[in-house]
Amino acid sequence: MILTEDRLQDLLDKSLAELPHGPDWAVTLEGSIAEGFGNPSSDIDFLLVGRSEADLPTMPSLLFVDGRRVEIRTRSVRQLAEQLRAVEAGAARPGRLSEDLLNRCQRILHSHPLRGHPLIAEVKAALPAERFRRITADWWAHRARQSLRHATALLCLGESAEAADWTRAGLVQSVKSWAADLGETYLEPKWLSMQLDRTGRTDVRDRYWELEAAMPGADDTAAVQDHLTACLDFAEELGLSRLPRKPERLTVERRAAVTTWQIGERVHVIRGRRDVFALGDDAGAVWRSLVLGRSLSRVLADAADTGVTDSGRLLAAFLRYGLVRLAWKGGGTVAPALPLAAPPGPVTPPPSAARPLLSVRGATVGGPRAVDLMPLPADRFAAAAMALVWSNVVVENAVEDLTGALRRGQWRVAELTARRAVHAALRGLASAHGVHPLPADSDLVRRTDLLPPGPRAIGARAGELLLRGVDSADDGDALLAELRSYISLVRGAQGSDSFPLSFDSADSWRATLRLGHDWLRLGAHLGAELPIEEARDLLAGNGAQPHQAL
Repeated sequence: MILTEDRLQDLLDKSLAELPHGPDWAVTLEGSIAEGFGNPSSDIDFLLVGRSEADLPTMPSLLFVDGRRVEIRTRSVRQLAEQLRAVEAGAARPGRLSEDLLNRCQRILHSHPLRGHPLIAEVKAALPAERFRRITADWWAHRARQSLRHATALLCLGESAEAADWTRAGLVQSVKSWAADLGETYLEPKWLSMQLDRTGRTDVRDRYWELEAAMPGADDTAAVQDHLTACLDFAEELGLSRLPRKPERLTVERRAAVTTWQIGERVHVIRGRRDVFALGDDAGAVWRSLVLGRSLSRVLADAADTGVTDSGRLLAAFLRYGLVRLAWKGGGTVAPALPLAAPPGPVTPPPSAARPLLSVRGATVGGPRAVDLMPLPADRFAAAAMALVWSNVVVENAVEDLTGALRRGQWRVAELTARRAVHAALRGLASAHGVHPLPADSDLVRRTDLLPPGPRAIGARAGELLLRGVDSADDGDALLAELRSYISLVRGAQGSDSFPLSFDSADSWRATLRLGHDWLRLGAHLGAELPIEEARDLLAGNGAQPHQAL
């Protein structure tokens, strides 16, 4: 220990003097200094233990005493006993054993009593040291298998740089498992060199550092494969079993709460009913090739058949974002994790900056290989898309009404109908940029300040059209021509150039219904607000008009 007993007692006295007067605590020293590691910059970690029935705070108090940082934690005997029992109860499933819980129990079991020795001994007796060694060794072994399996998969996917990193993680975890079985259970890897020295096994220590130093360059796939094989051999020598010697045991499986929705040619994947990922053409082709439950090698072959280059990297992106999962036959889901790092799980990328956000035929993406996260929660995304489609239907209807009014010389009707078309077009423009709920029609022109500069200029032109009057056939014809030009401009800006002429023929109306039905299915699945109540009948009729669906 780098501090003498007298020095520790002196630091403890001075630390307790800074705290409010409380019960007579039993006190034990935890952490790296108690383990015999540490240095002059290491914290002094005092744990105060009492028989309180209350739940004592988890957060430590940080003090500065005689030039040292001192952390004071408190725990009741009951809290510590519950933690130790929980570790024992979770030992059979090391993959579910919390790192934080294991770390807290390790610290108390390897602590150095300073006061109240009988009470500290009573707490420690709840989980014998030999049993804790085995539990910790199994926990590290489980993590080593996960990391090495993940490294194997990443190599298959063409991600050699990531594979190299996870091989390094598996190497550390393998030797930590071996060391834990010899009593070196301190979790944090930064003291690994000293732990290996204390085992007395110079052969294991030297081989570990040899492999650590031999980590290959990220772009050398063959060297990464050779290094992974060497690390697997070493792990096997250390006693680890069920290592990934046969990559064909890796399978690609469905993730819970991940669904696929295709609108036109665009593939959308929804994660957890909240996050919408829009796939570019190449990414969509690879996604459609997936047959979940097949081996990774078979899935890669199917993806290659799409003609998309580097399709494995797209599969790696799907895996990274939690859209699919990997499993090991007989070993469950592959779920790698690093110690004292961010919790494992899907990555959430920054939201897409593509604008407009969506069109009537799907979300806008940044390129053919894009796997873009939409900057809206899924229900608002679907609601905005449904509003976009409906606004285009209203535009078509208003133009038809305007044409009829002009033929009959109904100038006031024509003025109001033209305004209706302008407002509907503005609603579509706002919806295409993800604005939902929409402003009131009377505020639409002013709220174009929510949009990027290009669409904002379109809003200024809308203001001019809304002020146009009609007093003659010539006025009406000019207004209709300008309105058609304006609608074309808006649809170009919102990606709706190919919207059907809904009321031109039975075929174009059916095309409109099919387009609306695709978005309605998605909206209904997410519980999004429907644009009109009649849309429920279109859903019930599976895209057909209600009386034709009978």
